[in-house]
Amino acid sequence: MNANMYCKLLSILLLAAVQTQIGTCEDSVWPPREFRGVWVATVANIDWPTSRHHTTDQQKTQLLTILDKAKELHFNAIVFQVRPAGDALYNSSVEPWSEYLTGTQGRAPSPYYDPLQFAVEEGHKRGIEVHTWFNPYRARSANTSTSGLASNHMAKRFPDYAYIYGHDLWMDPSAKVVQDQTYTVIMDVVKRYDIDGVHFDDYFYPYPVSGHDFPDTHSYHEYTAGGGHLSLADWRRENVDTLIHRIYNGIKAIKMNVKFGISPFGIWRPDNPPGIHGFDSYSSLYADSKKWLQEGWVDYLAPQLYWKIDPPQQSFTALLDWWLQQSKQHRHVYAGMFAGNTLLKHWPLTEIGSQITESRARSGRLCLGDIQFSMKYFRDNSVGISDYFKQNLYQNPALCPEMSWLTADLPSVPNPSNLTITGHRLTWNKDNSRVIYLWSIYKKRADVWDMLVLLDKDAVTHNVASNGEYAIRGVDRSNRESDPAVVHITDAGGSLIIG
Repeated sequence: MNANMYCKLLSILLLAAVQTQIGTCEDSVWPPREFRGVWVATVANIDWPTSRHHTTDQQKTQLLTILDKAKELHFNAIVFQVRPAGDALYNSSVEPWSEYLTGTQGRAPSPYYDPLQFAVEEGHKRGIEVHTWFNPYRARSANTSTSGLASNHMAKRFPDYAYIYGHDLWMDPSAKVVQDQTYTVIMDVVKRYDIDGVHFDDYFYPYPVSGHDFPDTHSYHEYTAGGGHLSLADWRRENVDTLIHRIYNGIKAIKMNVKFGISPFGIWRPDNPPGIHGFDSYSSLYADSKKWLQEGWVDYLAPQLYWKIDPPQQSFTALLDWWLQQSKQHRHVYAGMFAGNTLLKHWPLTEIGSQITESRARSGRLCLGDIQFSMKYFRDNSVGISDYFKQNLYQNPALCPEMSWLTADLPSVPNPSNLTITGHRLTWNKDNSRVIYLWSIYKKRADVWDMLVLLDKDAVTHNVASNGEYAIRGVDRSNRESDPAVVHITDAGGSLIIG
């Protein structure tokens, strides 16, 4: 805080006849940052909406229930699936409305609303980041027919590159028109919506169907006929690499603060690290996820570590340690966890708790949080998982980690101004710089600050429950905080400690 701000605050407080002290917060411990995400899947109506035949009001109510539950449990991000299969759960001029939303692809909600806009606005009011989750190549899930697809669906627009594979309809990742379509879709969302991130999961080339190779032979022959020398496998990986790198650069050219994250299959290749057995995503999905992390083509990677800690063949901790070693560009690693295994595989809740404890123990090595699959288990409190998280894991709110490579050239975060104390009520001026995204409120316990609440940017007052030392800080869209303004409240009155 500069000298002018000191003088301004002192003058205001003297006029208000409030005792003023000068102090410092430098020796205090602020709570660690942690990404606490949860996937909200829309494909097959897994998490939301629970029926494609619900009304607009029912869908809004369900989405608010999800966001309220996320806030109650101190999650700070949802990963919201907006493009499950070449469709859109938002108002798009590029792709059709999703059948998972209205029952008929291409039909808008009626009465009209935009689910993504609604999710972003309501999520931000609750201090929750909204990361938009796209599938780059899937054209239809559990259905191989093009019947019922809207005329502007990519499988209808580019039928030469739409393939039946297993039980799904899939687009050819090598086709330039397919890559351009995915790129255009994502950049359109980045431009038009106030989102916090773009997210892919583990679907690149599809999971193999026994006895059937992916039917892109003609595309590969076109490549080799044009002078290409890569093997089929390397060519497929290059196709995916090209799109990943292009999307990362495209996002940053539009909005530097929008994060790009991928949640690949948890095993890159068997025997990495030594002793790990299982599916080879490098050679089967053609996903060189290690390369993307090492090259810095993502802001975070959240490998799907859907195994227990103990089995040596797929050990959660062994794989997490290996992934952390690959972050040569110091990008964040979040552990992808399957909360649903507490219900589906009867895992004890303590297994998930131990995994979060293990990931926190590695916070100094850029393991800075986790993402849970999926929201319905927390919404429904399956096997008591919501109660367990609230009581044992996420007792207090937390800010998402700051990504230093995205914040270097941003303006400074303004301090709370005109802060006054009336009894147990704190009041401050609304930020007019449009830099503030949230206000963070803390209470001091010994030398440690516990976060109490995250408030919307438009908040200008907050009541505290008891006497003690409190701090308020401004937070910007990149999760940077201002210097704290600290107040000490007693029954005799309040005082400001300029930190």
